[in-house]
Order: sequence, then C-alpha cells, then structure tokens
Amino acid sequence: MRLFPLLAAVAVVAAPAAAAGLAVGAKAPTFSTRGAVAGKVVNIDLAQQLKKGPVVLYFFPAAFTGGCNAEAHAFAEAIPDFQKAGATVIGMSADDVPTLQRFSAEKCAGKFAVASAGPNVIKGYDVALSAMGKSLTKRTSYVIGRDGRVAYVHDDMNPAQHVALTLAAVKKLPHS
Repeated sequence: MRLFPLLAAVAVVAAPAAAAGLAVGAKAPTFSTRGAVAGKVVNIDLAQQLKKGPVVLYFFPAAFTGGCNAEAHAFAEAIPDFQKAGATVIGMSADDVPTLQRFSAEKCAGKFAVASAGPNVIKGYDVALSAMGKSLTKRTSYVIGRDGRVAYVHDDMNPAQHVALTLAAVKKLPHS
C-alpha cells in the first residue's frame, strides 16, 4: 500500500492542528526501544543518549513515503552540524524494526538511528496519528536538553523546517 497520497491528504487536513502535547519545559518521557542504524538493529535508550548531550527526537509518519524520505535525507546531511553542537538525532515512527532497518540504510544514509515508537512512546509524546485505520505518528520534532526537559517543539506535517529549526534550537542550549 502506498501511503504518499494518504499522507499528503493528512498533511493538508492536519496542518492547522494544535501544537504537540509536550510543552517546552516538560519532562520528556524516557523510553527504551529497538531501532536501526545503517541497517543494523540497535537498542535505543533515551536516558543513556541524554548522558551524552541533548537529543533531537523527531517523529515521522511512515518510512518510505515522500516527506519522510526527504526529512531523513535532510537530517542525514545535517548530522555533522548536530554532532558539532553536541546533539544526537533519533528518528521515531510506528514502523516495525525490519522496515526501519531498510529505511536507516537507504534513506538515512546510516548516519543516525531510527527507532520503533510503541504505543506508550506515542502516547507519552502525544504524536498519535491515524489515517485509514493505520497507526502513524505526527511529524513532530522535540529538542530535549541534557536535563531531560523539552527545550523546543516543532509540530508541522510539512518536513521542510524541522532540521533547520531543531538545529537552531540545539545551538541555543547552554553548553555543560
């Protein structure tokens, strides 16, 4: 099933939607899940990642769809800038791990982790999206500071500004 036309319709309908459920300053829900980097399965633990520095947690609706492919490519291109700013990028969707293995290698250029967001993560970050009976996630990007608090939220189904705006937010974080 091709989701691109479906997601395009969802983007038009969802564009004026309310902001993401987690506000700036809120404690980001911690989680452990499985995902992939460069096609290899990895375990991802938010608390462990935050020990290294801030985390950009970006949710995307579905792997191998137009906007999600473009967004993954844009994040992959910007990874050196995020690393220079001390941040880790993690993509999240409701896709299963085998799908994310392929997506991480093909669309993320093996440069960052993509992980499977289970029901608790989707609920905790208030990113649930349902389209034609399929569970997806809204396109929402969170910048989470080392302290585990949300420092920035960008909630927009259009992928165009997620990378630039989250990178700018990361650069504004205090260095510690």
